[in-house]
Amino acid sequence: MLLTRRTPSSTGAAPSGLVSSLARGVSRAIPTMDRRAFLRRSGLGVGAGLAATQLTLVKKAQAASETKGGDAGAKVEVKRTVCGHCSVGCAIDAVVQNGVWVRQEPVFDSPINLGAHCAKGASVREHGHGEYRLKYPMKLVNGKYERISWDQALDEIAKKMLALREQSGPDSIFVIGSSKYNNEQAYLLRKWVTLWGTNNTDHQARICHSTTVAGVANTWGYGAMTNSYNDMQNAKAALYIGSNAAEAHPVSMLHMLHAKENGCKMIVVDPRFTRTAAKADEYVRIRSGTDIPFLFGVLYHVFKNGWEDKKYLHDRVWGMDKVREEVLAKWTPDKVQEVSGVDEATCYKVAKIMAENRPGTIVWCMGQTQHTIGNAMVRASCILQLALGNIGVSGGGANIFRGHDNVQGATDVGPNPDSLPGYYGLAEGSFKHYAAVWGLDFDWIKSRYAPGMMTKPGMTVSRWIDGVLEKNELIDQDSNLRGLFFWGHAPNSQTRGLEMKRAMDKLDLLVVVDPFPSATAAMAAMPGRPEDQNPNRAVYLLPAATQFETSGSITASNRSIQWREKVIEPLWESRTDHMIMYQLAEKLGFGKELVKNYKMVKGKGGLEEPETESILREINRGVWTIGYTGHSPERLKAHMRNMHVFDVKTLRARGGVDKETGYKLDGDYFGLPWPCYGTPAMKHPGSPNLYDTSKHVMEGGGNFRANFGVERDGQSLLAEDGSHSKGADLTTGYPEFDHLLLKKLGWWDELTDEEKKAAEGKNWKTDLSGGIIRVAMVNHGCHPFGNAKARAVVWNFPDPIPQHREPLYSNRPDLVAKYPTHDDRKAFWRLPTLFKSVQEANKDIGKEYPLIMTSGRLVEYEGGGEETRSNPYLAELQQEMFVEINPRAANDRGIRNGEYVWVRTPPMAQVPGFKGIKVKALVTERVDAETVFLPFHFSGRWGGVDLAPYYPQGAMPLVRGEAVNTATTYGYDSVTMMQETKTTLCQIERA
Repeated sequence: MLLTRRTPSSTGAAPSGLVSSLARGVSRAIPTMDRRAFLRRSGLGVGAGLAATQLTLVKKAQAASETKGGDAGAKVEVKRTVCGHCSVGCAIDAVVQNGVWVRQEPVFDSPINLGAHCAKGASVREHGHGEYRLKYPMKLVNGKYERISWDQALDEIAKKMLALREQSGPDSIFVIGSSKYNNEQAYLLRKWVTLWGTNNTDHQARICHSTTVAGVANTWGYGAMTNSYNDMQNAKAALYIGSNAAEAHPVSMLHMLHAKENGCKMIVVDPRFTRTAAKADEYVRIRSGTDIPFLFGVLYHVFKNGWEDKKYLHDRVWGMDKVREEVLAKWTPDKVQEVSGVDEATCYKVAKIMAENRPGTIVWCMGQTQHTIGNAMVRASCILQLALGNIGVSGGGANIFRGHDNVQGATDVGPNPDSLPGYYGLAEGSFKHYAAVWGLDFDWIKSRYAPGMMTKPGMTVSRWIDGVLEKNELIDQDSNLRGLFFWGHAPNSQTRGLEMKRAMDKLDLLVVVDPFPSATAAMAAMPGRPEDQNPNRAVYLLPAATQFETSGSITASNRSIQWREKVIEPLWESRTDHMIMYQLAEKLGFGKELVKNYKMVKGKGGLEEPETESILREINRGVWTIGYTGHSPERLKAHMRNMHVFDVKTLRARGGVDKETGYKLDGDYFGLPWPCYGTPAMKHPGSPNLYDTSKHVMEGGGNFRANFGVERDGQSLLAEDGSHSKGADLTTGYPEFDHLLLKKLGWWDELTDEEKKAAEGKNWKTDLSGGIIRVAMVNHGCHPFGNAKARAVVWNFPDPIPQHREPLYSNRPDLVAKYPTHDDRKAFWRLPTLFKSVQEANKDIGKEYPLIMTSGRLVEYEGGGEETRSNPYLAELQQEMFVEINPRAANDRGIRNGEYVWVRTPPMAQVPGFKGIKVKALVTERVDAETVFLPFHFSGRWGGVDLAPYYPQGAMPLVRGEAVNTATTYGYDSVTMMQETKTTLCQIERA
């Protein structure tokens, strides 16, 4: 049977708008195919039950719209939203009847997901029912959670915060934000903590891609994915290293499989044979944590055979000669095999495939980032792509897949401890810039901070535990942390769970703001050590609305920004995050300043909250650095209404006029992938592929950023003559634009009088008029951030050329001696940070703990897993926490498949009576005999004990299991404080 588009009968009732849209999408994406292919391509084949449900729903959608009787007066609306799980950005049409979310439909018009969904995306409607959600504010009283009113909760929290501020200063509070916020909420929280007076704030990006942001930005300018999921269809080779996209980003594989149909060679490098590896042309198994030796082993053959792009390196890259010298000397094939386990023939084969199939792309995720040398690993990936000339070209790029639906946006404009929104940093000039944007007095903002602390980066989410537990005299701030907000963050996603429990017990204030109580609630309520108990501790749970109960923008991994419509009103007693921020700010004394520029609207229960569109307009006025200025709400909404006009490969609109506003879409790239420079009126189309000199800057083109000076060691850091974006008036390298450069070039008088007033003494990042950007880009085709060379050598990092260093817990003492870690640091992100002392103390630990323990994702769950394990459809698919263990390792320990086992790690020896984490054994050859794998989505069990009694009544996830991070060990990246979760040691025995 073939599914073909059926011509509507002239006598039948007219189909609904929704069904017509679905039919258009199907005919556009899949005009003729068999039933099996239809199910596979639409993402409905994830399970018989889900497939049947979805197919039934498509039929019902037509019936609902056509039936006039039987349901008279029923109001049916279709709200367009975006999946709330990974960063692909799959669009969903939510069907709402009389305010109830009754169905969901895939959006076949979406150029990103083409109507496809994974298991998680296909079941998001469960958010609209929320049986297992946190339903109302609660307080921990005598070990049990009791219901309280919002007024009581907000009053008591604010009173406690003000008391802590009076006693210990504003830095005694740490606020963990969320990668699940929309952009507006993420931005508002950074503003909120700034007005409170601290930089002690952070969010999920710290522990997933902070090493990427730092490493990549310091290589060529921006720390984000360079191309797009769609553009991968143009790749002729693809190297996945430390990415299991088939489970972590399932719909992204749709584009990769299209590329394979066109001959793309797919290589997967991973310690584990993953579902992504099952689709590869070549699978390479490496020892966990040895990405640099492998990548440089490949680069060795690139250099040895003269396969590097010599002209590209001459024109656009600085320092590759030093890298070449080091790689050829230090990473000979025997050394590569000794460290990584990959032989010469395999490295040569990978190098040959990448060299002969250009453009080629590289994909990495947390398999590369979550190491003590994560910053160096990602730079090694960048260096390989630069050597091959694969950056700044379609089909090439560094395609860095982010984890959560808005972790990219939260990183860009949200709560980072070392930067104001837009990566402006913490210099006084940055605060003055935002004082102007916010319409506030700079000196008043400065007065909110403790003396000398405004320009000092805060602690990180990965280390808040030590902010509580560390000796006060060793902390680089006046007070230890005493109060903590988990505002949309899962504690089981962080390492050192055993110590985290102790830190929670010692706090004076713990506030959880979340649609679900999360593992925090159970951890806080369960019994701890008597000596850690703080009798004055107060614990509160505040029910936040989900992202389907508000509106706002989110940024996908490819930098495209989409606008979510509000699907339903907040359920139960939940309130939107931005309403809660405003209400707390009012009680803390800075509510008026927080919302000064915003239109206030009626939210849940008629209570006031800032309008999300108003917050986005403030972002548009201030975030010039990364081009969040061109994304007006009107442009984003027009894109969402007209997805069908965007090309599924290039993402560019081919004609199209928005019926609602008359906005002409022609030439825009879908979602205006940042940077979308200038004001919305300038109509920059967005930048689909960063650093692409083949396009004019007003067509989305660009070049590498001049962000590291103009000269180093007597050599120019600017691009060579003739290397520039298409049509640029300056045909050589040039620095970033400011008022002085504009005057030197004779372009100053092209500004209007108003623009001159705003631009005087400013650069392109701080000129609030956008005039400098307009003149450079529109009038002269030049990039406002300059035109420079990428850096193969990053002189401001601990290892200017990436170095392999053994993890702190290694089972290879011979390699620890050859490749030792960094020296300890006394004050790093306000805390002492240990490297060599831990490694030296544990250099022989492999005798007792011989197995390398690594972790990763499952397709059924997301992040800490609390919301997905509370979804009955997903919970049914994956009911047990498990450990993958090789048959040889299992046999040596007398372990059979399906049996319970204890997984023990070194920190557990310090906890009397703690046997380990109890999980089921999955005996498989996916892992080798010295490696075990555990997923990280579980919580709700602790050392074999079910924590069910400690959750709030009625708000417990359906599936509970041990958290792998109860077992993980100490270890942090030397630049960003990323936690090391991918390489530590354990022992396993039968339970």
